[in-house]
Amino acid sequence: MSTYKVRLDVNGESHTLSVRSADTLLYILRNNLGLTGAKPGCLNGDCGACTIEIEGWPMKSCLMLAVEAEGKKITTIEGLRDTPIQQAFISHFAFQCGYCTPGFIMNCHSLIKQHPDADDEKIKEWLESNICRCTSYQEIETAVKSVLRK
Repeated sequence: MSTYKVRLDVNGESHTLSVRSADTLLYILRNNLGLTGAKPGCLNGDCGACTIEIEGWPMKSCLMLAVEAEGKKITTIEGLRDTPIQQAFISHFAFQCGYCTPGFIMNCHSLIKQHPDADDEKIKEWLESNICRCTSYQEIETAVKSVLRK
């Protein structure tokens, strides 16, 4: 199979990589760049464990080919350092086993940026794109509400 040179802007750093046309962004992030925060779960876009940000919007990296991400600003959980939503997840115990947590944090980070005045309905709508089997979504909702614009 042929490979293509792509330039990916990940967490503010530029990377030039050889990728196959079938390589998902999730695969390249984890296996070529060592960014393992985005997790493989369902690998078909249902669970949200692989959520990252593309140009400020949440994206399930298992559904995006690496070649599609060329030239776009990509942020992974490793690119979020000491953000209010991360601290809120800790303060409100909005995690249990932690496998889905990076995807939830990325989704919630995007929610806060895109809808800083989100109401309960908007929060629930955005949280529907991620699945957690270990804990209640109540703690996650509380964490999001704690950092939204009052």
